[in-house]
Amino acid sequence: MDLYIVLGVQHGASEAEIRRAYRRLARRHHPDINPGDQTAEARFRQILEAYETLVDPGRRSQYDAGSLVDVDPGGQKGGFEGFDFSTQGADHSATFGDLFAEVLSERGAARPVPRRGADLHVEVQVSFEEALSGGQRAIAITRTDHCRSCAGTGRTRVSTGTCRSCQGTGAVRSVRGHMVFSRSCSACGGTGQQRPRPCEPCGGVGQQTRSEAVVAHVPAGVADGDRLRIPEKGNAGTMGGPAGDVYVTVKVLPHPVYHREGNDLHMSFPVAVHEAALGARVQVHTLGGAAWLRIPPGTQTGQRFRLHGHGVPSARPGRRGDLVVEARIMLPKQLDERSKALLREFGEINVESVREQRSW
Repeated sequence: MDLYIVLGVQHGASEAEIRRAYRRLARRHHPDINPGDQTAEARFRQILEAYETLVDPGRRSQYDAGSLVDVDPGGQKGGFEGFDFSTQGADHSATFGDLFAEVLSERGAARPVPRRGADLHVEVQVSFEEALSGGQRAIAITRTDHCRSCAGTGRTRVSTGTCRSCQGTGAVRSVRGHMVFSRSCSACGGTGQQRPRPCEPCGGVGQQTRSEAVVAHVPAGVADGDRLRIPEKGNAGTMGGPAGDVYVTVKVLPHPVYHREGNDLHMSFPVAVHEAALGARVQVHTLGGAAWLRIPPGTQTGQRFRLHGHGVPSARPGRRGDLVVEARIMLPKQLDERSKALLREFGEINVESVREQRSW
């Protein structure tokens, strides 16, 4: 029999073409693919003999010159008992890979990995005073959580009996020639029991959407735009993964008197004309209570004074910012004749122009 005809290639075929033809035919006629088929086994013997002869340059030259004996038409070969994987010079990578592909792919298949749940983002408004003093705030959120009926499995907890595919062993065996392979039963997932029914409350997904209140701890001195983290109160994870977090963005409402710059508070403070001119000791209302402030003589509008420790609590324990007081000189809305006369007299005594001291 012509070895080229056995492989289905031309007489001038390249080594690569011979190898491709062998792999193609070996996948079809291998004894382990056709257990008990004597015809396929004989055919495979012819394919293997043809391949080993034509893939070797020396043996191929001898065959082309007529020095090698052709393949036995009956496909019998003395001493051959089954397929020998140790045959020298043969390329069995294709058939060997096909033989174990099913087992290796099953064992090497990527198992579902735990995945962390998604984070949730909410915004909460707090008053100016609450931002400075801190406290707790309950926030309503809507999140996905594990189904309480099935504990997140998506299946009922009651087994429905022994698996019919594996007869309760959890494994399925397959025979390939003289080799027996065992793999996990796909019908029951290796448990030996029939798969439980999908959970009705969650529809088999293992999760449900529910609303609940979470508590955010607002630290003293939180600033507008700061984010607070509530761990593991976001959406539930899958395959045993942890839940996500809740991030709370703080929106601090403005105050009618104070505004914040860092850890300092700023405010405008009205000062009477005589207090600014002669000096005074005045009482300033702070967020922590009343405090005394000394106004020096000759105080001008816009002049600033600092009250230490009356600002925003710092992240460092025992430290606070300051209260910066900006003087704003105020005139009486109405003047009687006596006050007008005194102001005229004051103007006649102080003839120096205040505008000449100013650089425009």
